[in-house]
Amino acid sequence: MPAAARRSDPSDPFQAGLFQQESNVFVPIADATGRIAYTPGWIAPACAAQWFRQLHDGIAWHGQRRMMYERMLTVPRLTAHFRLDDPALPPPLGEAAARARASVGAPFTTAGLNFYRDRHDSVAPHNDHLDEIVRGQPIALLSLGATRLMTIRAKRPPRRVLRLQLEPGSLLLMDYATQLHYDHAIPKQRDAVGPRISVAFRCSVGR
Repeated sequence: MPAAARRSDPSDPFQAGLFQQESNVFVPIADATGRIAYTPGWIAPACAAQWFRQLHDGIAWHGQRRMMYERMLTVPRLTAHFRLDDPALPPPLGEAAARARASVGAPFTTAGLNFYRDRHDSVAPHNDHLDEIVRGQPIALLSLGATRLMTIRAKRPPRRVLRLQLEPGSLLLMDYATQLHYDHAIPKQRDAVGPRISVAFRCSVGR
């Protein structure tokens, strides 16, 4: 059982869903605000390790600078983006996308990648831009490399926070409605941690 499930408080209705299982799928949220499902071991450890190495070494990662907090700052992670119909698509992404389409039943068209190099890399609380996603379609997040904490916070009071340890080879599925009601983040960590790659499959508008 994932560490997040072991640490949950079953008396808390926000986290009680962690004990609802569909095979090995853990469903922390399934209500009017949307549905989030976490599948540890979605791909085998050896495959997850191989895909991590191939993407780590085979992708031209990009650094970015953005206006944040009224200052131009360096984005604390590296990124890459692919259309899934790109003839030059890295093989792991094609294999993962085919499996995600079959598993989720969504016609994913793009893959957005984040490379967290160490404990200092992060992504601030946010929701995906719904004007860039086909209405009603989910987002599937594949994790490779080191385990990292994701926080999922309700936008409205009491703004409870769900904490999930995203393990290598896991898949996190967030439906369209969750982007309206929750923010998610990968916070910086105090302790040293290895590199992680996340692959977000989306049904992007016009792609």
